[in-house]
Amino acid sequence: MEFSRKFVSECREHSTYLKHVAAPLFRKSFTLSGAKAQGEIVLCGLGFYDLFVNGRKITKGFLAPYISNTDHIAYYDRYDIAPYLRQGENVIGIMLGDGFQNAKTRVWDFMDNVFNSAPKLALSVSLKDGAEELRFDATDFLCRKGPVWFNDLRSGVFYDRRQEPAGWTEPGFVEDGEWHGPIAAERPRGEARLCNADNIVVTKEIAPVKICPGEMAPYGPRPDVYDGLFGQDTPEKAPQRSGGYIYDFGENNAGIFRLKIKGTPGQRIDIQCSEELLDGKVDYSNINFYPDGYAQRDIYILGSEEEEIFEPMFTYHGFRYLYVSGITKEQATEGLLTYLVMSSDLEERGSFACSDETANKICEIGRRSDLSNFYYFPTDCPHREKNGWTGDAAASAEHVMMTLGAEESYREWLDNIRLSQHPDGMLPGIVPTDTWGYEWGNGPAWDRVLFEIPYRVYQYRGDTEIIRENAHAMLRYLEYISRRRDEKGIVAVGLGDWVPVDRGAGDYEVPLGFTDTVMVYDMCRKGREMFEAVGLGLHGAFARQLGKEVLEAIRSRYIDFGTMTVKGDCQTGQALAIHHDIFTDGEKPEAFRRLVEIVHRDGDKVTCGFLGLRVIYHVLAWFGEAELAYRMVTGREYPSYGYFIERGDTTVPEQFLPDGKRRMSSQNHHFLADVSQWYIRYPGGINVRSSREVSIRPKFIESLTFAKARHVLPEGEVAVAWRRETDRILLEVACPDSVSCEILLEDGWWFREERKAYLEKGAGRYEIVWKTASAQ
Repeated sequence: MEFSRKFVSECREHSTYLKHVAAPLFRKSFTLSGAKAQGEIVLCGLGFYDLFVNGRKITKGFLAPYISNTDHIAYYDRYDIAPYLRQGENVIGIMLGDGFQNAKTRVWDFMDNVFNSAPKLALSVSLKDGAEELRFDATDFLCRKGPVWFNDLRSGVFYDRRQEPAGWTEPGFVEDGEWHGPIAAERPRGEARLCNADNIVVTKEIAPVKICPGEMAPYGPRPDVYDGLFGQDTPEKAPQRSGGYIYDFGENNAGIFRLKIKGTPGQRIDIQCSEELLDGKVDYSNINFYPDGYAQRDIYILGSEEEEIFEPMFTYHGFRYLYVSGITKEQATEGLLTYLVMSSDLEERGSFACSDETANKICEIGRRSDLSNFYYFPTDCPHREKNGWTGDAAASAEHVMMTLGAEESYREWLDNIRLSQHPDGMLPGIVPTDTWGYEWGNGPAWDRVLFEIPYRVYQYRGDTEIIRENAHAMLRYLEYISRRRDEKGIVAVGLGDWVPVDRGAGDYEVPLGFTDTVMVYDMCRKGREMFEAVGLGLHGAFARQLGKEVLEAIRSRYIDFGTMTVKGDCQTGQALAIHHDIFTDGEKPEAFRRLVEIVHRDGDKVTCGFLGLRVIYHVLAWFGEAELAYRMVTGREYPSYGYFIERGDTTVPEQFLPDGKRRMSSQNHHFLADVSQWYIRYPGGINVRSSREVSIRPKFIESLTFAKARHVLPEGEVAVAWRRETDRILLEVACPDSVSCEILLEDGWWFREERKAYLEKGAGRYEIVWKTASAQ
């Protein structure tokens, strides 16, 4: 069925923090004579929509259809509505939300997005009723303002049940004088495209683990928040800070809540979301990008004396705690609020478990952060920003592909990334965006997302089509960044080793010119490999030559060959140079010795920012210091991931900061969660060279009595398990017959029987001994 591009709105005025405009309802009634009619809807609701047929909500998932700059892409969805139709009167109902079509914050300049507008709707309905065919579009609907008097993806939803026309989505409803025909709306300038990203779904429900009377800590927005208010007051004021109840759900996650309450008409319930407590008080001061009253706050006003259920639509929140005011002591029950944990519906593809419960919990909080921050695409945090920061996604791409089935969502987001690329090749630091992020917040460490995601999808899934889709954009970027070099061939144009341990976010130990240029070299190498994989020889030649030039510039400018030390004399520089082959194979032993020396100098504690943290544990383990890396990751002393577990974190924080400094930082970021992949690769032993080739290289960590890991390739599951029994290791490996699987042991370990380099017939069980035991 052809999709109608006739867009309509209920009114032209769009909502802001200073003036609220209620979300519109659309309704169409029609009659069918047959009991087995066929029907299809193709729908584009901007920013978001909820779709009802005969009173039943059939929306594909939350925040439909997508989150995009509609000057680039206007997404639509297709529904078969035949199962919901009936003989006689039928009704299609639609509620629209603001989404990114009507963002409101001054931060990131979203309130000035050129495409901002009132919510708008376009759809095509095709029905076959026996021999008769019916067709209509959005201009055939009636509309009015609904019960949602304010909604925002980042802020929340304010809902007055008294303003909802009872039964408006069902047959038998009679429209009153408030229903009227829609007005024509400007058609989005972006391409109309069917959304293929994984739907956002509820993955689990959590009951509160503790309920108690409580208070809220003080809150103050950033100065630029006030710039967007122009000195005016918002309609909703700061929430009541005392007299309410704290609901603790035991875990930091992302999603919404279900409010189930019986009260009196007009009773107003205020619900404030928060990650943490400060001196026992609910504290949301780290979500300081919004006016007070609009920082992850939802409001519900009851419409009757009957039991009512409210689940906020068109928004989501990151939280562990809810602060509820406006309820009585009798209403503050366990059943009042339920946590609906949400994320994109991603298949689990990898996992790790071992005898060390701290390691298991580190993997758990990493997975929780990955899912909390995957809403169609990777976001930086689910509470404060919800932005598609490209640097965060680049850092996480491999461990996400190792553990989750994200390739279709990645492919959809890459379409948006390419459309955000300026004609000269420049990329923004966040996607989607309008004009923000091109002058700050980007640079090679962020821009490499354009290479990193296709490369990891190619590596783990064998997908070459994703390379072809992005090849031109990758080449255009390499041409662009080649022009940003200084007279010495160095690039220093963006953000560097962000959030170093116990330092300011941009307080780097390693020179920006080094990290930026190394990232360019990495893009050249991956770009060359991808270009050649799809027969783009000229693209590959350009990447090869640019890579050669920047490598020479890095080595000339930043390497002390007398000591094999990178300028800055720090962990990040040394680890990056080893990992990305800035040092030659002959130089690496001495460079690695120097890295270990630096780590010991720093007390065997990590000091890196996010670029160094992404590689240092891998470098240590690969070159023979897996035990040191394991202690640095799993140890309980600050700074380590084990420290996060020790202090009770249930997600991975934005930065390594001790308790006294962490208050304004996010407690739920995914870009430091690569350690989940580290566990699978080293103690777990699974190294994916390509979708058809795996290397099993387990590190038998002394403190572990067993470890197991799994990863699902396109051909099937690879599984490794080992356990320690006195003087031997029992190793079991399973792998699809069609996948080449090489088993390699570290020096000193031997197969008890004849040494086998390759797995035979899909599965094997091996007895492994240390060389001293073998000699006996």
